[in-house]
Amino acid sequence: MKLLAIESSCDETAAAVVEDGRRVLSSVIASQVQAHIVYGGVVPEIASRMHTEAISGVVREAMQQAGLTFTDLDGVAVTAAPGLIGALLVGVNYAKGLAYAAGLPLIPVHHLRGHIAANYITDPALAPPFLALVVSGGHSHIVAVRDYTDFQVIGRTQDDAAGECMDKSARAMGLPYPGGVNLDRVSAEGDPSAYALPHPRVDGRAYDFSFSGLKTAVINTIHNAKQKGEAVSVPDLGAALIETVADCLVGNTMAAAEAFGFDRIVLAGGVSANSRLRRRMTAACEATGRRLWMPRLDLCGDNAAMIGAQGYYEAQSGHFAGLELNAFATMPIDAAEFGETRSN
Repeated sequence: MKLLAIESSCDETAAAVVEDGRRVLSSVIASQVQAHIVYGGVVPEIASRMHTEAISGVVREAMQQAGLTFTDLDGVAVTAAPGLIGALLVGVNYAKGLAYAAGLPLIPVHHLRGHIAANYITDPALAPPFLALVVSGGHSHIVAVRDYTDFQVIGRTQDDAAGECMDKSARAMGLPYPGGVNLDRVSAEGDPSAYALPHPRVDGRAYDFSFSGLKTAVINTIHNAKQKGEAVSVPDLGAALIETVADCLVGNTMAAAEAFGFDRIVLAGGVSANSRLRRRMTAACEATGRRLWMPRLDLCGDNAAMIGAQGYYEAQSGHFAGLELNAFATMPIDAAEFGETRSN
């Protein structure tokens, strides 16, 4: 099954052709990073406009790279939730028009399910069940993946996501957008013990996260130093922040794996590219005898190949949609499927 996949949930306009959920025939990404740097973050209105301008060309290039025409396709997969609503609508409406014109099935895909599916491309031998830690700018979830379309949320953030905490802290440190990437780079040689930061916990919810207080602690550290005329070591403070975030993410994930009996762990999402988190998760799995999967670095960020990978399994489960498909800014990963469930 060959699927054209479209991703436009934030500031990347992406298209890919994926065969049978594992083989990437083409993958094209148009990044908007340079347009948003001046604002220190993504401006939704600008993102939507740039998606509109780029999407036709990106799809055309993906099809050319794959050496296919639309008659060679078996369906169109598209990110329909969650994300910036205006950005999502560009991709969803383009996909609906294309599917209708070409007479192809339309397959809506949850963005976070796509991030998990990036690991199927990285290692075609991987199959559920496993426990997934999904961390990105807007999401921090521990998810039991019982089958390709069967998900159970075990833990989640109660406020800021890990990526949001790092992005906003990086901005407070004076680092340019995208904050998380630059923070990882700058803090590579930093001393994580140079600053003492709190390790937030959620009372009564052992597997949930809370990062808003950690972000506030970093900002207060910077403000207090300025008031005293003291210099802040960005590499050290950045290293302390990432190490603390990793403590929370890895600790809760390992606790959930032990409690729910998982010996296979999958890391996914944009923050899965963070070098310290990858090292910490690797060490934790080695220490406990668990096996770990992590996506290739080029598949950690938003891309359409991961949407095509998950789209294949959604189609195999009969999860299709018609022209009534809408986009949703928020939607739980374990929510009922979009549209209708039917054979195609």
